[in-house]
Amino acid sequence: MIPPRLIFRKGALKILDQRLLPDRVKFISVKDAAATAKATKDMALRGAPLIGCAAAFGFALEIRRLRPSTSAGLRSLARRTASLLKAARPTAVALFYAADRMLNMALGFAAKNPGRFTAAARKELLDLIDREARLVTSEDAAACLAMGKLGADLLPKNCVVMTHCNAGALATMGIGTAVGVITAAHKLGKVKRAYACETRPYLQGARLTIWELMREGVPSELITDNMAAHIIKTCGVNAIVVGADRIAANGDTANKIGTYGLAVIARHHRIPFYVAAPAPTIDLLAYDGGAIVIEERSSEEVTFVKGLRIAPRGVKVRHPAFDVTPASLITALITEKGVISPVTRENIKKNLAK
Repeated sequence: MIPPRLIFRKGALKILDQRLLPDRVKFISVKDAAATAKATKDMALRGAPLIGCAAAFGFALEIRRLRPSTSAGLRSLARRTASLLKAARPTAVALFYAADRMLNMALGFAAKNPGRFTAAARKELLDLIDREARLVTSEDAAACLAMGKLGADLLPKNCVVMTHCNAGALATMGIGTAVGVITAAHKLGKVKRAYACETRPYLQGARLTIWELMREGVPSELITDNMAAHIIKTCGVNAIVVGADRIAANGDTANKIGTYGLAVIARHHRIPFYVAAPAPTIDLLAYDGGAIVIEERSSEEVTFVKGLRIAPRGVKVRHPAFDVTPASLITALITEKGVISPVTRENIKKNLAK
């Protein structure tokens, strides 16, 4: 059983520290938006849908902590809080979606309650904000279940499937996106074997994905990233399923670094390449992949593994945390609203309109 990722109580949020997995299960307690943002930036909290859910809770914590007494105070606090949360990481759109959704809720309340709040209005505000944060998370869990079913239907019997990074339960408040597809297919008896790429440099595949697959009883093996092409060629891989941090309006998809290379290999070997992600991952304001900001993270995450230096001191390092896979290499997008194939701007708009 996968431990809870977020535990929300009025006034506090407990966050599963994913930096310590799979060796230790430990929770960090945060009481405001700044601490929530720090946990996100420091990768204690990770996974595109999950950091969005945490942002919703972090927003609720901040409103509850400061308890604005006027509509003007609420508007100012809400805008500052949303900006703080969104600054934690630049690529995953779920973070922006959740923060803006909470912001709009707060601004709507301020508009309906101008001037100074009564005691009853303040209570109504806190209840409303808490309820909206919980709704963001319950919608994520429901979306994961829907994507799992839709994706499992796409996989053939005796499927040999590969995934990259961690898009499982640990990245969401549900069963996961890409890994949710695999575990759902496994429950239908369709998965012969799953391969998890280790996902350098942060090793989400080695630390998290394979741990999840093993806990779910999925026949699975861990491989290093540079084994992927050989395994695809020699071991009968017939599908690749990954998650996404942001999808542009034309279907270009940002996901963990190394995803683009897998898509190129999949095209060469003529196997389907699927992206599973909830609808809020699609950013209609990003015309194509060129509009997606790619986060550059610290050199230490490349030169150290669990505190052990593996590269010379003073080495120059590049660390783009994500890459963008062109829509032309993606067989289908799997959202909770349905399967998008072929992946085109028009088909994406039709899917979101459902």
